[in-house]
Amino acid sequence: MKLEDWSPEATAIDFVNKEDWPERRAKLPEPTARLAELSGFEAKPGSLLFAPDADGAPRVYFGAEGRAPKARDPFFAGKLATALPKGLYRFGDGVDAPAQAALAFLLSTYSFTCYKAPKREAPRLCAPQGVDRARIERIAGAVGLGRDLVNTPTNDMGPEALAEAALALGAKHGAKTRVIVGDALLAENFPLIHAVGRAAAQAPRLVEFEHGPDDGLRVTLVGKGVCFDTGGLDIKPSSAMALMKKDMGGAATTLSLAAMLLEGNAPVRLRVLLPIVENSISASAFRTSDIYRSRKGLSVEIGNTDAEGRLILADALAYASETPPDLLFDFATLTGAARVALGPEIPPFYTGDDALAQEIARQAGAVNDPVWRMPLWDSYDSGLDGKISDLVNVTSGPFAGSITAALFLRRFVADPKRWAHFDVYCWNPSTKPGRPEGGEVQAARLLYELIEARAEQRNAKP
Repeated sequence: MKLEDWSPEATAIDFVNKEDWPERRAKLPEPTARLAELSGFEAKPGSLLFAPDADGAPRVYFGAEGRAPKARDPFFAGKLATALPKGLYRFGDGVDAPAQAALAFLLSTYSFTCYKAPKREAPRLCAPQGVDRARIERIAGAVGLGRDLVNTPTNDMGPEALAEAALALGAKHGAKTRVIVGDALLAENFPLIHAVGRAAAQAPRLVEFEHGPDDGLRVTLVGKGVCFDTGGLDIKPSSAMALMKKDMGGAATTLSLAAMLLEGNAPVRLRVLLPIVENSISASAFRTSDIYRSRKGLSVEIGNTDAEGRLILADALAYASETPPDLLFDFATLTGAARVALGPEIPPFYTGDDALAQEIARQAGAVNDPVWRMPLWDSYDSGLDGKISDLVNVTSGPFAGSITAALFLRRFVADPKRWAHFDVYCWNPSTKPGRPEGGEVQAARLLYELIEARAEQRNAKP
């Protein structure tokens, strides 16, 4: 997803709103004003008028959203990418935030074309003057990478392919990479990752790569890579299994964020950990009531084999904590409870640090990458205590499923004040500006801004 060089020959797009349109129309050349009247154009949000300007050059008038800030979608300009015919365009008058509008346009041009040719040729946009074109393209490209990974079905995006995609990203930037596969996970003390993935045709694995200056801000990213989740022996109904190719969305989010940081040469010591499995069913599948010793040494009883994501994350988070980073973020399509609470567009996040939570919320609002803090409610933690093990992977009651999952993960994190967990959905049920239907990357854009800001603050200290 790329922007074009700015060109005065490109068709200009003026952003107009319904409240100001009568005054604006009165100043238009008579033929243009007459054309607007005959066509019934009233600058309603999302509407388009193609008309000549005073010099006879083609121009587009785009009905933007109204003046009320609460009613405005920062990505509304993305509608242009699906409404305009093919051609080269540039922003004209009335664009409040050209960089964000350009990003929304690029994100809306995304199309997953691995298996089917696109239905139409997308319009092209000139880079607005004065914006950081490279940054916009970097972010859009990284989001596209994550969307592609989520959209690809498991027959082409199983554990081997997902690991290859991660290793390829690391190798592209000269990162130090390694992968632990199959029974080697037991030898290297990752028993929970091995238990969850051992029933699949493709062996479970842990991918790790590290890059950046030794004295940089130390950031570790952990992403749930369940390439398909049948639910295991606690098998899901078919309706719940339909989208389970996206259960590796946490890993896709991790790689999207990693791509932004690597390609932007952020002054960060970046470490990426991806536990990658398929939760399948065979004679070797792990069972309800099995008990496994985790990497941290805590024994875990399996209360439900469909709560597998937290198991593989537990080993990875314990491993991440052995070399304490400045910031530790994990991403996982972890619970249906998160969707019940907040829906598909707003991932909940959890952290033990109020200051970090405020920073996350601030960046989320600034870049239109919404998240919402949920509590690590301590009184629920005892529900994870096991009767014959240190803990169980699910509580006995039906309530607070996303919170108790986060509390389970917290038990494997050395310093919760440096950690945040994001319970992401990674799927757009329908198309909205900047968010085409299908696989999505959530929380990566806001954390890119946060990590860069933290790294710059660190470097600015004497």
